[in-house]
Amino acid sequence: MSAEKIRFGILSTALIGTAKVIPAMQQGAKTVVHGIASRDLAKATAAAKALGIAKAYGSYEEMLADPDIDAIYNPLPNHLHVPWSIKALEAGKHVLCEKPIGLSVNEAASLVAAGHKHPQLKLMEAFMYRHHPQWQRAKALATDGSIGELRTIQSAFSYFNDDPSNIRNMPGIGGGGLMDIGCYCISLARFLFDAEPRRVVGLVENDPAFEVDRLALGMLDFGHHTSNFTCSTQLEPYQRVQIFGTKGRVEIEIPFNAPPDQPCKLWLQQEEVIEEITFEICDQYTIQGDLMAEAILNDTPVPTPISDAVANMRVIEALFESAQSGAWVSI
Repeated sequence: MSAEKIRFGILSTALIGTAKVIPAMQQGAKTVVHGIASRDLAKATAAAKALGIAKAYGSYEEMLADPDIDAIYNPLPNHLHVPWSIKALEAGKHVLCEKPIGLSVNEAASLVAAGHKHPQLKLMEAFMYRHHPQWQRAKALATDGSIGELRTIQSAFSYFNDDPSNIRNMPGIGGGGLMDIGCYCISLARFLFDAEPRRVVGLVENDPAFEVDRLALGMLDFGHHTSNFTCSTQLEPYQRVQIFGTKGRVEIEIPFNAPPDQPCKLWLQQEEVIEEITFEICDQYTIQGDLMAEAILNDTPVPTPISDAVANMRVIEALFESAQSGAWVSI
């Protein structure tokens, strides 16, 4: 481990890594992308050459055995998040794992247990949106009285993908909209309320060919507060979040896929006055990597504890259960 930077290894040549996370972490003040692994050495070598990464590995095991790698970023398909994150911990590597953390609460809990066996290692779910300045400001506005008492949140997240070869359309490995993007809508409500919902109700429509959810609606009851959302893998691409208080409102224009090359903005409405708040250009993946690296270098807690990942998975499971039963499900 360098005294100033953490050397990350990337598990697989998944598109989110090569297109978004790796270029962002290469700009980090505390991060170096030192290696990339694939089950196909040619793919790893090509990715390493294209992205300027020092090392390429023809297997995940080879990278985990390399003492030059301090931490791994795991962007594998959902069903491989927990198994390979556990193997990374057992190999002495810190772990930043893509969302959702796993396929079930029980599986997520097994990762937490593995983390407890290695308390010297940092373990975090990669919900990058929370670290963007627009969300830090939204959180402050929602809780400092700027919009009165925070009462309800509405969110929407959708894209169109009917490719049968895409992992998001494959049952059994964590495909479907709730796992892929609905998890954001759940996470943000828990983040803003700083609480867990008491009960949830869900409505899910499955694609008859893919057998994964293509349209899902969820309502989360936090007692005196509520959140509702719609997510879909077969609708016009769109994302927006509305945060309502008793004396005002916050609207986030691009809440999840915040662009790294242009300013982001939100709107604060208080009575009849609407203020546009603009944020300087930044990359939320760079920020996420640096925060993870700082926790490792300083031996301080990660920004988002791994227990948060289990809690989010618990809500996802409850929404699926509700969709099957047609009733509210207690958390």
